[in-house]
Amino acid sequence: MTIFIDLVVIAFSIAALWIGAVWVVTSASKLAKKLGLSELVIGLTIVAIATSAPEFAVTVVAAINGQSAISVGNVIGSNIFNLGIILGIVSIFSVMQTDRKLLYRDGSILIFCGLILLWFYYDLVLEFHEGIILFMLLVGYVIYLIKTGAAIEEEIPEGEFTLIDIPKLIVGIALIILAADFLVDSASEIARVFGLSEWMIGVTIVAAGTSIPELATSVVAVIKGRHGISAGNLIGSDIFNMLGVLGVASIIRPLTISEADYTSLILLAVSMVVLFIILRTNWKITKLEGMILILIALARWSIVFIN
Repeated sequence: MTIFIDLVVIAFSIAALWIGAVWVVTSASKLAKKLGLSELVIGLTIVAIATSAPEFAVTVVAAINGQSAISVGNVIGSNIFNLGIILGIVSIFSVMQTDRKLLYRDGSILIFCGLILLWFYYDLVLEFHEGIILFMLLVGYVIYLIKTGAAIEEEIPEGEFTLIDIPKLIVGIALIILAADFLVDSASEIARVFGLSEWMIGVTIVAAGTSIPELATSVVAVIKGRHGISAGNLIGSDIFNMLGVLGVASIIRPLTISEADYTSLILLAVSMVVLFIILRTNWKITKLEGMILILIALARWSIVFIN
């Protein structure tokens, strides 16, 4: 009975994370436009941060609780889900066009993030000063995008700001924080009952739950025929996760992993290189390549279970 309750709590927590993220994105964006910020700044900061709010909240809550495995596992698992499952599914239903900017700017940064994580985690711990470096790299990346007038790869919510947006913003943030706390607690309890590692729970159930906003954003973008937003959103989200989410979490408390977990980081870097090659092949992601991305993601999860 306890397991059933935990599963129900996880389901409701995921739903609350989704609703909270949507409210924060829409309300914060409208408020930013009201204050005179450009759509470029809004897209590269507010919307990008808000869509990654579930990962951020769950990772920080787990870090505060001393559950490093869930913190790091959530980020790694979200990246598997974003660049494997979501991008693969979207490509199967609609051939996704890519371009040089997406490949050489965002794709290169993505691979760099994977490599720097491998370097920092060589001793199996992400220290305070390394978290500072990751976060500063993210700040520099965003400033570079704004100064160069980068094209917006996020869907900017439409509509004018109204007073109802203020309570929606506050409630949205509260929903994300509370849902993250419940999700981490319930996932940890399930791990203990079944004898699973917290890393395994973080890299699967928790990661899939926190990736719901990215899934929704990508599906809507493809339905509208805006493939650039879909691919750019997923890659940008993963860059934010590795630099921003892990950066802030490790500043709060050093994040330790095991040698087996480090294998997942190696596979993450390898899969990013494979994605880079796929993005370059004929400047599109075909249905076959989409299936390959899904198979790679499933293989990475299988290795986690074997370890």
